[in-house]
Amino acid sequence: TDFSMDCFSLRGRNAVVTGGNTGLGQAFTLALAKAGANVLVPSITDDAGETELLVKAAGSRYQFLYADITRPGVPEQIIDSCVNTFGSIDILINSAGICINKKQVEEFDREPWDAMVSINLTAAFDLTREAAKKMIPQRQGKIINICSLYSFLGGRWSPAYAATKHGMVGLTKAYSDELAQYNIQVNGIAPGYFATELTAMTRSDEESNARIMSKIPAERWGEREDLMGTVVFLASGASTYVNGHILVVDGGFLVR
Repeated sequence: TDFSMDCFSLRGRNAVVTGGNTGLGQAFTLALAKAGANVLVPSITDDAGETELLVKAAGSRYQFLYADITRPGVPEQIIDSCVNTFGSIDILINSAGICINKKQVEEFDREPWDAMVSINLTAAFDLTREAAKKMIPQRQGKIINICSLYSFLGGRWSPAYAATKHGMVGLTKAYSDELAQYNIQVNGIAPGYFATELTAMTRSDEESNARIMSKIPAERWGEREDLMGTVVFLASGASTYVNGHILVVDGGFLVR
């Protein structure tokens, strides 16, 4: 067989990572950069420059774009900006997302629902459509949707989060079905419980930390590095026959 480890390289590839300058999104950005890709990060949170330094240290180019991905026309501008800056769009990672929790179902109204649907799902739909317009003529591309354990579980206290993450799985499969014929692979990553700023409070609470740890066969929280090989695999030539798959990275949580 004609197999080379070069198929994992992203040299010469250009990527857009939404939410790519904080948390797990930053890990995706850095992983792509370390594998050789140039990365454009659109975000409404100010970029303090840390991500840019890390990407450039890896030897890749970085472009920050202040952009609200939920506004009409902005997804098209983001994809065009990547093409204009780097020359093409080869990889799209829909990583931006929010989770708004309320305690009871009767308190969960349209305001958090609309916000989460807009950011977590509709923006991914819009960005994927715009990226596909560029990827179809070049007959290659990688689209990776960041899902969640709540793509498979109930969403107690946040029905919108569970609904949008279930929706991301449906979006992944629907677009995969349509785009595979153009050598465009659409897949998802479902991270489990990771040690990030967002989970700091849960980890510091002895009771909640113990409850989660009891459900993880690996007996530890995930670290950002645990996702980096996964995203490089799905963004690279190593996964050209992987279509519509949701790769769960959870230390075994779902099997227990």
